Amino acid sequence: MLAEISDLHYRFKGEDTEALAGVSLDVRPGEILGLIGPDGAGKTTLMRVMAGVLKAASGNISILGGDPIADHAALSRRVGYMTQRFSLYEDLSIEQNLTLYAALHGISRSDAATQGAELLEAAGLSRFRPRPAGKLSGGMKQKLALICAMFGSPELMLLDEPGVGVDPLSRRDLWKLVERARGAGRGIVWATAYLDEAAKCDRVCILHEGRVHYLGPPDGILADLRGRVFSLHAGARNRLSVLRQMQARDDVMDAMIEGADVRFMLRAGASADALPEGAAPVEPNFEEAFINLLGGSVQKAEHREPDPPLPIHDATSDGVIVTDGLTKRFGDFVATDHLTINVRRGEIFGLLGANGAGKTTAFRMMCGLITPSDGKAEILGIDLRKDPRKAREHIGYMAQKFSLYSDNSVLQNLQFFATVYNLKGKYKDERIARAIDRYTLSPYLHRNAGALPLGVKQRLSMACATLHDPEFLFLDEPTSGVDPFARRAFWEEINEMSARGVTIIVTTHFMDEAQYLHRMVIMNSGKVIAHGSPEELKAAVATPELPEPSMEDAFIHYIRIGKGDAS
Repeated sequence: MLAEISDLHYRFKGEDTEALAGVSLDVRPGEILGLIGPDGAGKTTLMRVMAGVLKAASGNISILGGDPIADHAALSRRVGYMTQRFSLYEDLSIEQNLTLYAALHGISRSDAATQGAELLEAAGLSRFRPRPAGKLSGGMKQKLALICAMFGSPELMLLDEPGVGVDPLSRRDLWKLVERARGAGRGIVWATAYLDEAAKCDRVCILHEGRVHYLGPPDGILADLRGRVFSLHAGARNRLSVLRQMQARDDVMDAMIEGADVRFMLRAGASADALPEGAAPVEPNFEEAFINLLGGSVQKAEHREPDPPLPIHDATSDGVIVTDGLTKRFGDFVATDHLTINVRRGEIFGLLGANGAGKTTAFRMMCGLITPSDGKAEILGIDLRKDPRKAREHIGYMAQKFSLYSDNSVLQNLQFFATVYNLKGKYKDERIARAIDRYTLSPYLHRNAGALPLGVKQRLSMACATLHDPEFLFLDEPTSGVDPFARRAFWEEINEMSARGVTIIVTTHFMDEAQYLHRMVIMNSGKVIAHGSPEELKAAVATPELPEPSMEDAFIHYIRIGKGDAS
């Protein structure tokens, strides 16, 4: 065994509960072990203990036959560790980062040159050697960090959520690199919030509240679900009401929107005889198996009455967000190239694309945060170039990167943003109380925002963005890096806001989340290469060999066509 762990315990100072509460597992040569669990489950803590960054309170741990603390110097050259946060030097180029990493790990110059060239070629980064790491796209950063973790051919690789914030095409590239490492007999521990990735692992370890709830092959937890998962056509206009109906049933433990359908899971032992007409059985997926194992989705248990509809200030429901030829250049580089869209009142509209496609730049122009080079953007007929302040009064914006005040507590951040939005008196207190309740922030009110788990940070960001009850909401990868429970809760809230008349523009790299969108555009190199509803985009790429393509199949097809690769 490459790693053997038995009854491992760890508690952070000042915390009442253990981060690791008796964890036992092993890692075998040539396998990929998926480490899965909700935010705060203990995944990163376990990784840090295995890497010798934290010392376990009790229990037994052997990494490559040694102790990760006592033998740290020797093991650091045999264990590759990729942290959750990008930890390389952003001011150094790709090549300089590799050279520095090789020197720190005692890899000779000749070996470093040979390995570096091979890994850069495999990752598609060879032509970007001189580029500073800070100017790489999210996917390229993750590939560079993974290459560094692979340097020196470590026998064990610990990868803490390497696919976070990475588009589907880049994630496939990451998997190719990992498969290459696994083929050489190395053991890999891959922590992930993407459950389609978990299904690719040889074994999965599901953590919850610091305990192992399952350790074994992915298929081992799917068998119990066959015959319990169904899909019911609802139509784009009725999908939220049908979702509510299914959530209200005692025999349903989980339900979610999937395009114009509602997908739901029956409780164990429940009969399918009383299901609505048209409900058809479908093959369960790993996310449903995960939710089933941990007792059902949280949005069912915590369902609340939605807020009242928004007052409508415009006479028409068409074209409340309009762009015409919206373009942004940075020197010779065109980030967004003649973007033209028309978003309707209450619509959930998606901007999808590979890392660096121009989505975030388009977002910032539509929010009035940066000025277009050409073209225009309007919200409620307000030209964002001429009067951005007036338009921003109607907007809530959640940035891709955590942008709140890390040294302030959760409550202090909420109070500050309420003041920024000019909320006062009793209404201010009501809005803050509502945000705390809706986003389950009570346990964290007096903790500094910078020390929160990633999923809680995202919840706090969403709470601050919606404090003033905006008519328009811009969400830049709102669920990147959060677990399935948190994603379900986020999309529950987004669908409720849409039903109230809030117009929402979203970017996401989760292709299953694209099913929630009413319409979307797919971008590549700043240009729109496809547009339509999820059903339209999937139908357009269907073939006899692939009659029912997934949204990820459709996305990759369009991106490859956009790059001139028809294969």
